[in-house]
Amino acid sequence: GGTACVVTGQPFDTAKVKMQTFPDMYKGIVDCFVKTYKQVGFRGFYKGTTPALVANIAENSVLFMCYGFCQQIVRKIVGVDRKTKLSDLQNAAAGSFASAFATLVLCPTELVKCRLQAMHEMQLSGKIIQGHNTVWSVVKGVIQKDGPLGFYRGLSSTLLREVPGYFFFFGGYELSRTFFASGRSKDELGPVPLLLSGGFGGSCLWIAVYPVDCVKSRIQVLSMAGKQAGFMGTFVTVVRTEGVLALYSGLKPTMIRAFLANGALFVAYEYSRKLMMKQIDSY
Repeated sequence: GGTACVVTGQPFDTAKVKMQTFPDMYKGIVDCFVKTYKQVGFRGFYKGTTPALVANIAENSVLFMCYGFCQQIVRKIVGVDRKTKLSDLQNAAAGSFASAFATLVLCPTELVKCRLQAMHEMQLSGKIIQGHNTVWSVVKGVIQKDGPLGFYRGLSSTLLREVPGYFFFFGGYELSRTFFASGRSKDELGPVPLLLSGGFGGSCLWIAVYPVDCVKSRIQVLSMAGKQAGFMGTFVTVVRTEGVLALYSGLKPTMIRAFLANGALFVAYEYSRKLMMKQIDSY
């Protein structure tokens, strides 16, 4: 599921990070794509793909594993049998709890990914003299400068994004599946309803938490150039100096990516899960 998400959405994610961190450099999504292609070539859209793959595979593995555990916790809290189907709202709450665990594996890989994606802009703006072009060089740079805890820069903003965001993510996904199932079992849905449901869930997530993600990207990228203010400090600085709309820089590529990538994520997740369950049942 995580792999399908990255392969589908990485170019749009790269545009998002560039536009969030350096909004003055780009007039819009088309301008960002054209300039990136001219300056770095097609491979520029897939900068940070390795850590993005690691991030998404690790995050979604932990997320969906913990989602199952958190569903059981929600069943205990509301006092129902462990086989009882949860409501869409209860599933949303379980997804929100699960995202807190996923954040611990996501934050370090997300930091490396964002830095690789915005390295060219950091050099152009003069914030750093020499950039790192590989995953290992970025990892080495973080360890040398800040130690292992340096990978957790932006942890509080990542948590602020993930916990409420995944409430809307799983809530939107389950609500949409309920709509398409219309009385039937959700497990009977085909790839198109799953794709649309995943896309709807992803769109709900990003609409709800986009300003938080913008602050997170700035903290993780700009901390390369020296000490960066925390979440509230960065948030206030952006609003004061650039205005509220700066918090929504890169929203368009994010929404395109959210629909396509999360649609692919849930189709891959549901079908791989069914395939695994069949293999287990055959034994």
